[in-house]
Amino acid sequence: MKSLTLNINGVQRRLIVEKDMVLLDLLREELRLTGTKQGCDRKGQCGACAVIVNGKTVLSCLTKVANLDGAEVISVEGLGTPENPHLIQEAYVLSGAIQCGFCTPGLIMATKVLLDKTPKPNRDEIKIALRSHLCRCTGYGKIIEAVELAARFLRGETTPAKVRPDPKGKQIGVSHPRPWSMLKACGLAPFAADIVMPEALELAVVASPHHNARIKKIDAAKASNMHGVVGILTAKDIKGNNMLGKDKKVLFDIGDVAPVLGAQVAIVAAETRKEALAAAEAVKVEYEVLPRVANSQEALAKGAPEVQPGTGNICMVNRQIKGDAKKALSSSAAVVEADFSTQSVHQAPLEPEAGVAYLEGEGKDAQLVVVGRSLRIHDHAQLIKEALGWGNVRYQEAFTGGQFGIKVDLTSEQIAAAAALHFKRPARYIPSTTESMQITTKRHPFSMKVRLGADDKGRLTGYEIYATVEKGAFSSAAWVIVHRALAMLSGGYYIPDVFAELKLVYTNNAWGGAARGAGPPQINYALESAMDLLAAKVGMNPLAFRQLNIIKPGETTSSGHVMEEWALDGCLKKVKPMYEKALKEAAAFKSDNLRRGVGLGASSFGIGEPMDKSDVAVELDADNGLTIYASVADPGEGNDAMLTQIAVHLTKIPREKIRLQTRDSVLTPNSGLSAGSRQTFMSGHALVKAIEALQAAMKEAGAKTHADLVKAGKPTRYQAQHNLAHKGMDEEKGQGEFFASRCHGVQMAEVEVDTKSGEVRVLKMTGVVDAGTLINPMNVLCQIEGGMDMGAGMALREKYVHGETVDWVTYKYPTMKDYFDKEVVLIETPRNNGPLGATGVGEFTLMPTSPSIMNAIENAIGARICDLPATPDKVLKALKAKKA
Repeated sequence: MKSLTLNINGVQRRLIVEKDMVLLDLLREELRLTGTKQGCDRKGQCGACAVIVNGKTVLSCLTKVANLDGAEVISVEGLGTPENPHLIQEAYVLSGAIQCGFCTPGLIMATKVLLDKTPKPNRDEIKIALRSHLCRCTGYGKIIEAVELAARFLRGETTPAKVRPDPKGKQIGVSHPRPWSMLKACGLAPFAADIVMPEALELAVVASPHHNARIKKIDAAKASNMHGVVGILTAKDIKGNNMLGKDKKVLFDIGDVAPVLGAQVAIVAAETRKEALAAAEAVKVEYEVLPRVANSQEALAKGAPEVQPGTGNICMVNRQIKGDAKKALSSSAAVVEADFSTQSVHQAPLEPEAGVAYLEGEGKDAQLVVVGRSLRIHDHAQLIKEALGWGNVRYQEAFTGGQFGIKVDLTSEQIAAAAALHFKRPARYIPSTTESMQITTKRHPFSMKVRLGADDKGRLTGYEIYATVEKGAFSSAAWVIVHRALAMLSGGYYIPDVFAELKLVYTNNAWGGAARGAGPPQINYALESAMDLLAAKVGMNPLAFRQLNIIKPGETTSSGHVMEEWALDGCLKKVKPMYEKALKEAAAFKSDNLRRGVGLGASSFGIGEPMDKSDVAVELDADNGLTIYASVADPGEGNDAMLTQIAVHLTKIPREKIRLQTRDSVLTPNSGLSAGSRQTFMSGHALVKAIEALQAAMKEAGAKTHADLVKAGKPTRYQAQHNLAHKGMDEEKGQGEFFASRCHGVQMAEVEVDTKSGEVRVLKMTGVVDAGTLINPMNVLCQIEGGMDMGAGMALREKYVHGETVDWVTYKYPTMKDYFDKEVVLIETPRNNGPLGATGVGEFTLMPTSPSIMNAIENAIGARICDLPATPDKVLKALKAKKA
């Protein structure tokens, strides 16, 4: 132990600390200054823990408190408050640099140090100053803009009041700040790991270290007697069905086959996290190691071990049949054939998994309250209820550090819930980043065999694709992935004859689940790559070829669906002059070993599936404000702003009187899944209907206020549902009206390839997107820019390998060093069936990115890479093959 003095946020503190305590733990665990975040297992990889010590940015997760005697420490809580924010915090809010907000406090502290020393930094200086900070949401562009705006504020060139939109002014089409953004900028938004209940148990999980193994014996005797250990929970202690879906268990029991590394076997509950982790190491589990099915090819091999019994390793097979693709291709003037593959990709939200649970009340009627990160709080409350056998479960969503589909499935909350229920004490489970990677879903790897044909005029004739999709160990959202991939198979093009077969297979790898785009990005990568190959074969410009083949009024998608709008044509026309200019510049570029290229990728993303529904309620409050009740998660997309701006627009109630109740399964109606870009379209509609019901009641009663309504004997709360009809589907052939709306767009990649090293650098991405009426243009821009960055990572560097990828370095997380310029042009074609003409956009945004980059690489070097990601070794191999 060491005694020392620290000045923390202006307060002199005399402390006695352990010699190995790091500053992050002092701030978070001892002083409860939880604005400083932890996102990398204290490895100094993420920057979320940055604070200021003696005027310098330090990573608090690596800084020992014992070495700081007499130091001045400033955390984000010491910079400003929501009522009196620092100008840097104002700049981050107004620039759109805050989406999920998990990385924000660390970035803001580093920004302060930079601007204290360099009042007018250039972009290179900004990127160097922030190079240690990771962000998954923004693509870094809006962060750079925030620093530039903060510098202008501090130099007195402008003020927040001049930049901030008038809150009383126009709502639709105006980039009003998000309701919670200042709370996040000040480090006061509570994320799950920030929540500590009195007398809470800390948990650790015993997990299988094998890719496939049968559990023979669990010996917890030694661990149970260790200091601080309260108890150890195994599958026999679970009172419910112990299932999280079709084939995944809460805990795997003696005799069970644990089919994936990281499968959870036991829960250790202790007074401290350190004691829980030590005891988890002491639990002895005897395994019978079984053969591993490592990939799709092994899964389909004759005599392969079954990952899930009785399946033959086939999780699902779906087809789409429109016309006769084989016949159409056999008579086509030009046909291209190619094999494409995509890799396992981690959604990679910076915040590790976390879950907190406690019992409220006594006995069998007590309510089990679960706090975590979720995209569907009602469904998750029900899953936990059934899995643990407890009748009253309430799910409360904390603020969430990004999701990108990862929280469609339960991962950690059920662990906390099981412990709280068993030990009758609050419990908290915070897995490490490595554990979080092991227990969460990933983007499915696809292997695709493609044939695409055209006639002698360049019109598409037929498309055939056979795809093997690696499911991993559990089924998760299998049907959704296949269904959506097939529904968007032909993108925005008219292809008369189509045959597709998607086969999902089990392996002993990370389980595939929802990831931004959820199936269509992999399919779209193959289609858009084949479009460039076929354009070359018929002797057409890639842009002209796409323009010739886009769906026109009355024509159908591969699923036989006649779309409501045809906005892709306008996007292609808009990008044309930019594309022609970029091609000329790339061709004129001269260098010994550097080559530049330009590529296109297009997409039409479907939103609003048959039978979908969303419920939203509104209540006129006693002060004549409005509370919106909707289980609409907002881990960064801007759903909170969408709900607020629609409400202000329709009711004229001031923004400060619009209240959001969106995070509690008991207080909110079920608004459905916050994924698939559906919330603006679905819950936006339901909100409009609920407000119209309130307004109709007020009109009928002649009421202008809450008091008037009450006096007239009218309810003050109204709930409405928006639902989509099932219009008849041919499931066998995959034909029918799959989506009510679509987001359309095209992206253009400009790349530079080093022919000596094989390195590919994205110079710029340009996007032209039509997402209908823009409720908040800034939020749309932020989604597109962030999606481009994620798509570039998928194209060039990111790959998750189960058991080998253990942190952000081994994952090759995109950093500020990988930043590239982005230009986004937004076109507004109001959707006739959208709320105020709007539709969704967030999932669309990475769909065109990877194919546009791969097409640009071929344009640069004349060689095609079909296997993502395009790492330097693959580029060099393609160049070598071209020379041969």
